[in-house]
Amino acid sequence: MAKQKENFLDYYPRRNANVDWRQKGNAVEIDMVHKGISHWIAQRFFRRPRVSHIRLDDFGSFIWLQMDGSRSVQEIGQAVKERFGQKAEPLYERLCQYIKTLHREGFIVYENKIKKRG
Repeated sequence: MAKQKENFLDYYPRRNANVDWRQKGNAVEIDMVHKGISHWIAQRFFRRPRVSHIRLDDFGSFIWLQMDGSRSVQEIGQAVKERFGQKAEPLYERLCQYIKTLHREGFIVYENKIKKRG
């Protein structure tokens, strides 16, 4: 029997509990801690900050607040479409890329890659 291929739209993203963030009005700001030897050198010799504060735009902030582990990527996409309409297009290409970037940077985790219902 062939292995069933996973569908990214069925992933359930959740904000990483180890990442500090805050909501300022409608915007979300995430703290990015710089670790590693190259960052240590930059902090020590070039006075680079240990933590950067990343302010998300309207789309990013809305999506960030949706990622609580109870909604699939597809459900988040539907909420984005309802909120932003045509401005969100191409919706799923942008959404999937954004979520994958957040995951790669360690800002989010997938609650269950595929959450079984029923």
